[in-house]
Amino acid sequence: MVYADNAATTKMSRTAIDAMLPYMETHYGNPSSLYRLGQEAAEALQSARETVAACLGCTPREITFTSGGSEADNQALISAARIGERKGKKHIISTAFEHHAILHTLKKLEKEGFEVELLPVDPIGTVTAQQVADAIRPDTCLVTTMYANNEIGSILPIAEIGAVCREKGVLFHTDAVQAAGHLHINVNEQNIDMLSLSGHKFHGPKGTGVLYARQGIPLTNIIEGGAQERGKRAGTENVPGIMGLAAALKEACDHIGENAAKVSALRDQLIAGLSQIPHSALNGDPVHRLPGNVNFCFEGIEGESLLLLLDQAGICASSGSACTSGSLDPSHVLLAIGRPHEVAHGSLRLSLCEWNTQEDVDHILKEVPRIVAYLRSISPVWKDLASGKKQFML
Repeated sequence: MVYADNAATTKMSRTAIDAMLPYMETHYGNPSSLYRLGQEAAEALQSARETVAACLGCTPREITFTSGGSEADNQALISAARIGERKGKKHIISTAFEHHAILHTLKKLEKEGFEVELLPVDPIGTVTAQQVADAIRPDTCLVTTMYANNEIGSILPIAEIGAVCREKGVLFHTDAVQAAGHLHINVNEQNIDMLSLSGHKFHGPKGTGVLYARQGIPLTNIIEGGAQERGKRAGTENVPGIMGLAAALKEACDHIGENAAKVSALRDQLIAGLSQIPHSALNGDPVHRLPGNVNFCFEGIEGESLLLLLDQAGICASSGSACTSGSLDPSHVLLAIGRPHEVAHGSLRLSLCEWNTQEDVDHILKEVPRIVAYLRSISPVWKDLASGKKQFML
């Protein structure tokens, strides 16, 4: 089997598993308990906080552990909104191709009277710092942009956007779920006030995440109960999961350069090979993109059919089409960069990690063109395109 859906989730590393096991088997105490078993867990929790902080370039007190990126996104946006509300500022800036954890939270805030402005993205899927600067108003309380897009892999100019926000005195949050462990991050150098990440995107366990919030930013609780996480996130901490996240993040950051070089080389081979398929197009920035991300549209086919046939060929991938979620609409990300509905439905995302091999790439490049050709051969839409009855868009 070729696993090429690492943007969806990654296989846990041996390092993460080994870091977790002692806190399942031996040091299983509740970190809030005063006896030795509990304090051993509390010490482990602090060591994990220090590890994550070192990877992000911040202090341990600025780290809050969550259940994942979605929870961290929710808490960041709601906290910034409440800060702005107290100051009479209720304008929020984001982008049109954010993850739904951001977009749905913004919709919720709109119902509470906040004004949300979604900046358009260009055809390669990026937003400039100048766009952000032009959009900021006296009543802007937050700018939130993803660090790198989860579907098309485009990397945004985070440091530049952060600098604009810092100059204007506006809080800046970035959803770094796809970037953490794969791209260098330093929250101070990049003027980031809040950042979200998720453990399972870099070989850590599912159900673990982090919210970084710069010291002095008061967080609004979205889970009430106990006094865990300095009173800002109730619930007994998932110590084994947190230890796995911290170990996986440190391992990823320690090898970030060599991993990026290897994965980028495989990515570029895939892009070159898939570009040979007629009437296909790469989605996303061809230069400033995540090391492992490859996203293509193939005209005249449906992405769901492509995924099912790839699965039969032993390849795990994903599509921009949302058909499997019960929606007939294609990816909002692909629509945001200007792909027509008909083309956006025929998309394929392949996402690699450092464990993928040359053999994996060779297999993908053998099977994808074959399957695309087969699907086109049975497609009435393709027959209309090939006959000239309809015009090609790619």
